[in-house]
Amino acid sequence: MNKPAAPAEDGEDFNPAPTRPFDLGFSHRERKDGSLEVLREGRQAALLRGNRAIALLHILNTGSFEQGQQAMAKITGNYKRGNEGQATRHPRRTG
Repeated sequence: MNKPAAPAEDGEDFNPAPTRPFDLGFSHRERKDGSLEVLREGRQAALLRGNRAIALLHILNTGSFEQGQQAMAKITGNYKRGNEGQATRHPRRTG
């Protein structure tokens, strides 16, 4: 059951769960065998091994939070809805 939100003090808005801007819901988990699991809202979206895992880890460790979210979205194919490539090849678009 959801608990009711705490009353706001001094007229301020109460936000019980602040979210980060540009959070697309991706996270990652490194495995003992060296593979990298990419998660979307807690569910596995991709499993990377070898050079792809190393490349994504480099981006995640050196880039900003937003860059990491975008990189994981591209790897999983969930980038801006994921169907732009299909839409450009659709017969209606190739007049």
